[in-house]
Amino acid sequence: MFDRSKKGENALLIQPHFGKLEEDVLEEFGDLARSAGASIAATITARLDRPNPSTLIGSGKLDEIKAAADATGADLILVNHSLSPGQERNLERFLERRVIDRTGLILDIFAQRAHSHEGKLQVELAQLRHLATRLVRGWTHLERQRGGSIGLRGPGETQLETDRRLLQKRVEQLQKRLEKVETQRTQMRRARLRSELPRVALVGYTNAGKSTLFNALTGAEAYAADQLFATLDPTVRRIAVPGGSVVLADTVGFVRDLPHDLVAAFRSTLSEAREADFLLHLVDAADPHREERIAQVDEVLTAVGAGDLPQLLVFNKIDRIEGGEVRHDGQDGIPDPSRRERVWISARDGEGLELLQSVLGKRLGLQHVSGDLRLPPSAGRLRARLHQLEVIRSEAADEDGWLLQVDIPIAEAEKLAASPDGGPIRALLPEKLPEW
Repeated sequence: MFDRSKKGENALLIQPHFGKLEEDVLEEFGDLARSAGASIAATITARLDRPNPSTLIGSGKLDEIKAAADATGADLILVNHSLSPGQERNLERFLERRVIDRTGLILDIFAQRAHSHEGKLQVELAQLRHLATRLVRGWTHLERQRGGSIGLRGPGETQLETDRRLLQKRVEQLQKRLEKVETQRTQMRRARLRSELPRVALVGYTNAGKSTLFNALTGAEAYAADQLFATLDPTVRRIAVPGGSVVLADTVGFVRDLPHDLVAAFRSTLSEAREADFLLHLVDAADPHREERIAQVDEVLTAVGAGDLPQLLVFNKIDRIEGGEVRHDGQDGIPDPSRRERVWISARDGEGLELLQSVLGKRLGLQHVSGDLRLPPSAGRLRARLHQLEVIRSEAADEDGWLLQVDIPIAEAEKLAASPDGGPIRALLPEKLPEW
């Protein structure tokens, strides 16, 4: 038995690991703790050659952790690993402090960040599901009633069963309310579909600057801060790009080893990515592990059914790298070029936004070229292709072939111009595309 501290802000961080420990794992764990509002008293690594089934961590390391907690005055132990309810309970008894695992820590951050009605419902549902397996922790004072003490049998178990029933009832209520909200959101998505506007979702590793870019492009005031999971609630706005308009959605940031039940809880936010036509994959250009972050985001996108969507890599925060400049890198001959094209910007300083919008408009086929096109009689195949694309506005035939008036997306025009009989199309294209 111990008295749990009411503060819980001075935290001792425990990083279990198997084999070599990567430094960026420790940095991210520290960022998670600070995002939850904790001050870090110390960090201790614990190699797990043979994880202890009852406490995860071996007894020798536990003694070291207890001594460090006593010395630093830490009143909270954060473990960067998933713990079973029993392990969490046993660690609390031994260390005489509150113990929170990785899932509980992320849930706490989510609870602070959710602002919309739907977001709060999703957070509460995820918390209750996590709490359901740990309900006994709140009734440790009744555990001593077990073991046959006369007159003391029963009440503890009865109270636990009552609490479990109340919790399950609340979970069912939340599920019904979320189903209703999801139905309303689906209707809104169908309305956007009927508007025939392309849907673009901002995705990326947490803290890559998605909300800052969203605000810069839309003029909105979505919450943006230098902390993990600053955005949980989906925000959607219409923006103009060269050639037309698109619907842009900001989404929750991804993180390594994001618990699956949390991914499921935020299905509405993630569905903005899954149901998009195109993804702007934002990357922190100053992050030395940015290529690993790209791969980790791709894994989550695949898990939610958005792995095959076309995407443009947007390297943000060039203001933080030496020699950083606005530029557009093309396909570079990479086997999967549609996934490797990238634009370099600074959302904070507003640098490169016009270039990004131009490239986005081109990738979505919104930028057009129009004009008169003279085709010789030998260009019947090209004429048929133009008819197939439905880009011919008027057509007249004479002894020299066809005179067409066309309005064609630049992306399609470039493809046709690269074909053997694409000479007439090449003459239609400008020498230099705008904003490139």
